[in-house]
Amino acid sequence: MWKFAHTGLKLGQQWLPGIAMVRSYQLASFKRDFFAGLALAAVLVPVGMGYAQASGLPAIYGLYATILPLLVYALFGPSRIMVLGPDSTLAAVIGALILPLAGTNVEHAVALAGALALLSGAFCLVIGLFRLGLIADLLSKPIRIGFLNAIAFTVMIGQLPKLLGFSALPGSLLNKVSQIAQTVVNGQTHTLAAIIGFLSLAGILLVKHYRPRWPGILFVVVLATLLSPYFGWAESAQLPVVGTLPQGLPNFQIPMVSIAELTQLLPGAAMIALLSFADTSVLSRTLAQRSGTTVNQNQEIIAIGFANMATGLFQGFSISASASRTPVAEAAGAQTQIAGVVGALAIALMLVFAPNLVRNLPSAALAAVVIAACWSFVDAQGMLQLYRLRRMEFVQSLISFLGVALIGVIPGIVIAIVLALLVLIWNTWHPYFAVLTRVSGVKGYHDMSRHPEGKFVPGLVLFRWDAQLFFANAEIFRTQVQQAISTATSPTRRVVIVSDAITDIDVTAAEVLTMLHGELTSRGIELRFAGLKGQVKDRLHHYGTLAVLGEHIFAPTAGVAVNRYRKTHQLAWKDWDEV
Repeated sequence: MWKFAHTGLKLGQQWLPGIAMVRSYQLASFKRDFFAGLALAAVLVPVGMGYAQASGLPAIYGLYATILPLLVYALFGPSRIMVLGPDSTLAAVIGALILPLAGTNVEHAVALAGALALLSGAFCLVIGLFRLGLIADLLSKPIRIGFLNAIAFTVMIGQLPKLLGFSALPGSLLNKVSQIAQTVVNGQTHTLAAIIGFLSLAGILLVKHYRPRWPGILFVVVLATLLSPYFGWAESAQLPVVGTLPQGLPNFQIPMVSIAELTQLLPGAAMIALLSFADTSVLSRTLAQRSGTTVNQNQEIIAIGFANMATGLFQGFSISASASRTPVAEAAGAQTQIAGVVGALAIALMLVFAPNLVRNLPSAALAAVVIAACWSFVDAQGMLQLYRLRRMEFVQSLISFLGVALIGVIPGIVIAIVLALLVLIWNTWHPYFAVLTRVSGVKGYHDMSRHPEGKFVPGLVLFRWDAQLFFANAEIFRTQVQQAISTATSPTRRVVIVSDAITDIDVTAAEVLTMLHGELTSRGIELRFAGLKGQVKDRLHHYGTLAVLGEHIFAPTAGVAVNRYRKTHQLAWKDWDEV
């Protein structure tokens, strides 16, 4: 019985790290966690509301999507400090998915956002339980740079009307840009809102640049909220403000959407799960390295999955780990996830007892918060670096940017991933190969194209193939070997395939090797291999290929293969080292 209970407790602590945290929690840490949680809540409120609006939802739902994830992660999350909540990267994805389906129906948009959170949470659980995180590797650095730049650009353009104090009609990015330009040219912006918006944006960015540890967002939001009623801007100048928030906590609510709508949301939910996994894994590893600990990546994404499902059932929307708010908690002195719990409870208490607290916050200041957050992950320098270092990857990044910005988030990222896979297939289909020569003063045998001064062994072709040999490139391999023989400086008597980089040979490629062997034999040319790995030899033996090629054709290195050739053919050829 004791053993069973002990095993159950161990499994509980594995799947519910929050239990272990509470069991070992030191009351001495509570003071720091408490004040860090209050500081965190002060930042989470405006950020959550801003990201909700960027997602096409009323501001209150950003707070709903902040409370539960913090509580759920405290129970399931393995990281000592990690802040979950609405995310600027996901905002554009959520908006792009739900707004075309909801139109102007806010209640339906909320239901769609909840359903999307449930689906993305389910995908996160699948990734964590079946350890499928490697799928996120499809989001290569060039694709991610282009994607994040497009998301930042899209969200900032979407927030500009609020910053300038007018309402923009829904539509494509180009339509929004056109609307903004026409409104500005026609002088139809709200002057006071624009002044407040740009001053708020400048304030946040300046504080972040010169005093990065200071809560610039909090300073700006508090100042704008206090000045608005003091000068009577909302009443006298009809300045758009957040207004009074609905009082009370979010209700349990199963999102009511159609099967057809769920089907349309599925690709976006999978994309959100992958983005959440990629961002969370990087952030958690960074935090773990900083604290000298380790973290279970699968448990991390499982916690994100449960948090998404919880917020989806309580009027929230998809969330992720935050690389901008986690440092706020850390800088404020947070010791454990109790800081996140305190932050969540503080927001909940505000909704219950003080929903009027942010009613005078200008919408332009809230838009500035979102734009500043997006500005922080714009990576123009990364695009330029790709252009300088590798043009093909720059093209991938550019296509990712243009696709997401102009076509849509999901189609754009799918196009970029397909392009990346096509490039991968092309590179595997057309791998690098080389004819090798002996270079004076350098050990081994080297690429003729890089060392034209090299010395050839008379009658011997050393042909190196730098990839696995399979159905797509086998004929190319055969053609290039024949080409190397035809361009050799002397009549060829033996071909040695330098095979150190060949990790596999499939059935089709084995048949091509048999054909090549027959063609070379008919011309009096021997076929040999150098450096072929043991498991690849085993495959050739299993295919029956060695019954045709012979069991004696392998040499451990190119050097040994050359020496065997010299001995067999009694070649009076001197190596550089023998001169």
